[in-house]
Amino acid sequence: MTNNGLLPAFGSPSNDEPDQEPYSRGSHDGQAFQTSSPRTDDTQGRRQPPPAIDTRLGVAQLPLVDEDEQAERAKEKPVTWSSLPQKDQLIILTLARLSEPLTQTSLQAYMFYQLKSFDPSLPDSTIASQAGILQGAFTATQFVTAVLWGRVADVEWVGRKKVILVGLLGTAISAVGFGFSKSFVTAVVFRSLGGMLNGNIGVMRTMVSEIVKEKRYQSRAFLLLPMTFNIGIIIGPILGGFLADPAGSYPSLFGPGSVIGGKDGVGWMMEWPYALPNLVSALFLFCSSMTIIFGLKETHEALQDTPDFGIRLRLWVSRNILRRRRPQGDYMPIPTDDDDRPRTLDQPPTDIEMATTPTTPDSFQIKTPPRKQKLPFHRIWTRNVLLTFLSHAILSMHIGTLNSLWFTFLSTPRFDPAHPIPPTLTHQRPPLHFTGGLGLPPSRIGAALAILGVIGITLQLAVYPTVSTRLGTVRSFRFASMLFPVAYAVIPFLALIPTTSPPPAPAAGPLVWMAIAGALFLVVAARTFATPSAAILVNNCCPHPSVLGTVHGVGQSVSSGARTLGPVLGGWVFGRGLAMGVVGLAWWWLAGVAVCGAVAGTFVREGNGREIVLPGEEEKEEEEDEDEEGDGGVVVVERRER
Repeated sequence: MTNNGLLPAFGSPSNDEPDQEPYSRGSHDGQAFQTSSPRTDDTQGRRQPPPAIDTRLGVAQLPLVDEDEQAERAKEKPVTWSSLPQKDQLIILTLARLSEPLTQTSLQAYMFYQLKSFDPSLPDSTIASQAGILQGAFTATQFVTAVLWGRVADVEWVGRKKVILVGLLGTAISAVGFGFSKSFVTAVVFRSLGGMLNGNIGVMRTMVSEIVKEKRYQSRAFLLLPMTFNIGIIIGPILGGFLADPAGSYPSLFGPGSVIGGKDGVGWMMEWPYALPNLVSALFLFCSSMTIIFGLKETHEALQDTPDFGIRLRLWVSRNILRRRRPQGDYMPIPTDDDDRPRTLDQPPTDIEMATTPTTPDSFQIKTPPRKQKLPFHRIWTRNVLLTFLSHAILSMHIGTLNSLWFTFLSTPRFDPAHPIPPTLTHQRPPLHFTGGLGLPPSRIGAALAILGVIGITLQLAVYPTVSTRLGTVRSFRFASMLFPVAYAVIPFLALIPTTSPPPAPAAGPLVWMAIAGALFLVVAARTFATPSAAILVNNCCPHPSVLGTVHGVGQSVSSGARTLGPVLGGWVFGRGLAMGVVGLAWWWLAGVAVCGAVAGTFVREGNGREIVLPGEEEKEEEEDEDEEGDGGVVVVERRER
C-alpha cells in the first residue's frame, strides 16, 4: 500500500524528516486518543474537512487517495533531469563510475613511454604489441570474474554496495602497483588484478534500475554512466600527460637542482617516473570509495532494513560533531513496501500490518517478511536474454575495436609516394587501394579525443533523452545500430582529404579537421544512442528480479570478452591491410561486424523484468491486490502499542 499512516514513536525520536506534515499529533492517556488534524485542500484550492477520527477506538479513518489519478497526473508531467528520483544516490553512483574511466583513459597518454622505459632496446612494433596485451589484460580477467561478481551482488548477506567497494579499492591497488612497476610482467599482473576485482559496471547498472524503477525515467538515468566515459576521454589523457614523468617534464620543479627536489631531485619521481598519475588516480578511487561508504544506500531488496554502518556513522557525526539538529517528533511514518523514504537509525525494521477493519483498540500484528524466492541460474537463459546478450556482445566488440583502431589510424604515417609502404604501391587507386593514416602527433591526437568527448556529452545531454522518449528504447537502439556501419565505412577516407602539408608531415588544414569532426559526429551519435539503450535492454530482459545482479554481471562479462577479442582481431586485420596497401580493410571489416549487430538488434525486444513468475508469486500478488481495495474506500491506521 502506498498510503502512509503515522504511529506514535515511543523511544528515541525519528531522524527522518517526513515528506508531509503528520495527519495527527496527540497523546494517549489510556482511555482516549485525542487528535487534531490539519485541513486539506482539493485540486481547486477548496478547503476539505479533516479525516474522520474515532476517539473511542483510537483509529483514524483516512480517505483513500486515488492512486490511479495521481499516477496519471505524474505521467503527464515532462521528464527532466531535475525530476529524476533519488538524485543524490544517482550522483554518488555517477561520481564513483567517473573515477574508473579517468584511471583507464589516463594510461593511454603515457603507456607507450612507460613500456619503452622497461626495455629501451625493444623496437616500436614490440612495444605496440605489449600495449595491446596490457589493455586486454584488464578486460580479459574482467570477462572471467564479472559473472561471479554479479552473483555475489545478488547474495542477501553481501549486496551491491560491498561489491562496488571491492571494485573501487581493487582498481586503486591495481593503479598504484602499475605505477610502481619496473617490468612488463609486473605491469600485466597489476592490470589483470584490477580487472579481476572489478565488476562495477554491471552492479552499478543494477543499482540504477533499482533506484529508478519507472521506465519513463530510464532514458536519462541509464545515460549517466555512459556519460562518464566521454568525460573521462576529455580529462583522463590530459591528466595523465600532465603528471607523467614530472622530473623530466618539469625539471625546474622536481629534477636535480630544482626548487622542490634539491640537489638530486625528487628521488621517487626519478625512480618511478610514471607513479604520480597512478597515485592521483588511486586518490580519486579512494575518495569515491568513501562517498560510497558514507552516502550510498543498499538497494538489494533483502537488505533494505539492515543497518548500514557507513550511513549510521555519517548521521552520528552529523548530529554529534557537526551539531546539526534535526526536528524532533513523537510520530513517524508506517514503514511499507512502497515507501521510498529511508528508514531512520532508531526505527526498528518491522512490518506493521495495515488492516481495513480494526479488531481491538490496541491490536497490531508484526509479520516477518517471507524469504524471497530466487530464480535458478539455468532458467535465466530465455530467448530474449540470449538475443539481447548477442546484440550487446557485437556492439561491445566493434565499439571496443573502434577505440583501439582510432588511435592507431590517427598516428599511422601518411602515404608518401617517395617512400611508399608497401613498396609495390607506387600510387593510390581509391576507392579500395589506398593506404596511410594521418600521422598526427600525440598532442593533436589528444585534440581529436577532446572533440570526441565534447560531441558525446553534447548529444547525451541535449538530444538523446528527447529522441529516446519519442522513439522508445528498442527503436533508438536499432537506429543507432544502422549508423555504425556508415561511420566505419567512411573513416579510412580521411587519409585522402587534401591537406596543407605535404607527406610525411602530419595532416593539417581546416578540411582535415572538418572531416574528422564529421566522421566523429557519426560515430558518437551512434554510440550515444546505442550504449544507454543497450544497458536498458539488458536490464529489462532480466526474467526475474531475484537475478538482476546476475544478469548484469553476465552482460558485463560478455562485454569484456568482446572488448578483449575485438581489438586483437582489429589490430591484426589493420596490419594485414597496411601490408596489402588497403588501409580501409580493418574499417570495412568493422562495418561488416556492425551490420551483423544491426541485424541481431531487429530480434531484440524490451522485456518487463519479470518474464518468469515463480510458484506462489501469483497468489501473493492477488492477495496484495485484494488488500489494496480497502474497506469501502477507507484505510484504517492502527496505533502502536506502548
